[in-house]
Amino acid sequence: MRQGQAGAEGRVAVHDLVKRFGPVAAVDGVSLEVSPGEFVALLGPSGSGKTTILMAIAGFEYPTSGRIEIGGDDVTWAPANTRNLGMVFQRYTLFPHMSVAENIAFPLKMRGVARAERERRALAALETVRLGGYGERRPNQLSGGQQQRIALARAIVYQPRVLLMDEPLSALDKNLREEMQLEIKHLQQQLGITVVFVTHDQTEAMTMADRVAVLDHGRLQQVGAPRDLYETPATPFVAGFIGETNFLPGRTVAAAGDGMPVAVELDGGGRAEATAVGALAANAAVRVAVRPERLALAEPAGPGLAGTVIEAIYAGVATTCIADLGGERRVRARIAAGTGGRAWSAGERVGVSWQAADARAFATTAFGGQA
Repeated sequence: MRQGQAGAEGRVAVHDLVKRFGPVAAVDGVSLEVSPGEFVALLGPSGSGKTTILMAIAGFEYPTSGRIEIGGDDVTWAPANTRNLGMVFQRYTLFPHMSVAENIAFPLKMRGVARAERERRALAALETVRLGGYGERRPNQLSGGQQQRIALARAIVYQPRVLLMDEPLSALDKNLREEMQLEIKHLQQQLGITVVFVTHDQTEAMTMADRVAVLDHGRLQQVGAPRDLYETPATPFVAGFIGETNFLPGRTVAAAGDGMPVAVELDGGGRAEATAVGALAANAAVRVAVRPERLALAEPAGPGLAGTVIEAIYAGVATTCIADLGGERRVRARIAAGTGGRAWSAGERVGVSWQAADARAFATTAFGGQA
C-alpha cells in the first residue's frame, strides 16, 4: 500500500497564526511550512502551543487570526471533515464492538465506499502496519502497540493528504515507545506521506523528525534538523530544552559578530571562549552554554577553569562528573565509556575546559525572565 504523497497536496503552511483563549495567547504569531513528504515534530513543554497548532491545522480549533493552507488550499475556516487529513491521538479510540478490520474500514464506510473496496483497502492497511491476519480480532485482544498500529492503519486507509499525530506514543512503556518511534518513521518513509507530530519528548522528536519546530509560550523558538538544534541552538530556551546544557554567566572581553569566537570573563573568575549568538558588544553580559559531553577534564595544573569533583556518577555508557567551580557555579561533564579517559573521584581537583566552537554565548537579555 503506497500512498506516494509527493507533490503539492501534502504541503502544510501556517501563516502568522494566533490563537487566544481569553487574555491568554496560546499561539502567538507562528509561521511554519511543512514540505510534501516531510516529517515535522512540534516540540515543547506543556502550554507551549503545540497541540493548539495541530488542532487548528486539523480544523478542530479556529484561529483568532492568521491563515492555514493545505495542498495550496486556504482551509483556515474549512470544516474539519472537508480537509482530508488523517489523525492519530494518544488514546486509540478504537470501537470495542467492532473487529480490527471493521475499525480500519470505518472511515471508508462513512465516505460511502463500497463494502468490497473498503474490505480490500482495510486488509491492505493491515499488511502495511505488519498486522496481516489480525482483521477478525477485537481491540481488547491486542497489545497497546498493536492497538496503536491499528489506529495508524485507520488513519491512512483513506489516503489522507497529511497525517497529524498528537502524542500518540505517550501511553506506551519505554521499550515499546522506542520500537514504535522507528516503526512510525519507517512507515512514513514507505508511504511518502506528510506528518505533523506533536510531542513533549525531545528524544522522540529528534529520533523521528526530519525537522523539529521548538515552541515555548506560544512562540516559535527555532525550526531545524535535529543536529542543527542540538549543535547550534538559536535561543537559550532551545539550548536548555534540547539535551543537557551548562550555563555560566560572564561578560565579553571584546565585541564579536554573530558566529564569531568571543572571549568571556566568567563571573566568579576565569576566562573562556565561546561562539557569539548574534552581535555582542564589548563588556556585554552573557551566559555561556556548553554541553556536558563537550567539557574536557584534566589535571588542575593544565588549561581551563579550576574546580573540584563533588560527584562521579557511573552509568555504563558514560560517567557524569559534577564539578564545583566556586562561586556557586557547578557544571556537568560527561565522559563516554571506552574513550580512555581517567576515572575521577569525588574530592579531586580538576581543570575544566572546552573549545570555542563547542560553546554558545547568548546575551543575557535573550533569557527574558529566565534565571
